[in-house]
Amino acid sequence: MDPIAKLTAGFRVFRDGRFQEQRATYEALVDQGQKPKVAIIACSDSRVDPAIVLQADPGDLFIVRNVANLVPPYERDGHYHGTSAALEYAVQHLEVGHLIVLGHAHCGGIRSLFEKPVQGSADNHFVPPWMSLVRSAFLRVEGTMPDAPEDVKTRVCEQSAVLVSLENLMTFPFIRQRVGDGRLHLHGWYVDIRSCTLQIYDPIQQHFEPVD
Repeated sequence: MDPIAKLTAGFRVFRDGRFQEQRATYEALVDQGQKPKVAIIACSDSRVDPAIVLQADPGDLFIVRNVANLVPPYERDGHYHGTSAALEYAVQHLEVGHLIVLGHAHCGGIRSLFEKPVQGSADNHFVPPWMSLVRSAFLRVEGTMPDAPEDVKTRVCEQSAVLVSLENLMTFPFIRQRVGDGRLHLHGWYVDIRSCTLQIYDPIQQHFEPVD
């Protein structure tokens, strides 16, 4: 089936099925506004949709998606900051109580850190500068486990990148203030869609713990 035709057909199925079953919920979300308790910074990867993986209901999640689920550090330079704007809206306007950085296995953005540029390839203007946000994670992995197989290093780097984003979240004054007074809680999660496993970072033990 044509990919666009598949999507429009899917909309019709939604309209005639789930929407009718939950019509009151959708109408209330419009009339009363959204009040999600959780915001998620997730990857744009088509294989890892947080709402599907976590079986969330409409209105449960405010989702920010970008390449490799990264959070940039706080900056006020008058430029365009889509992820930062979304965080501001989630925290200051929606007043979510939880922020989850949802990393995932087999991330193309993280893998690009380990790949050498191909001579004669198309220009790559935006991805490399964006991925430089977690170059510290890449260097840490290369420095501490240089002889490990690349797939192992990539998995470790994916998780390390989650921690970098958690650190960057704390550079935002409005996030730091709310974390300090207990109104906001930060979480680092890591999902592997192939094995269907979820791990949650334990800041006390300083490693990711699997969810049973």
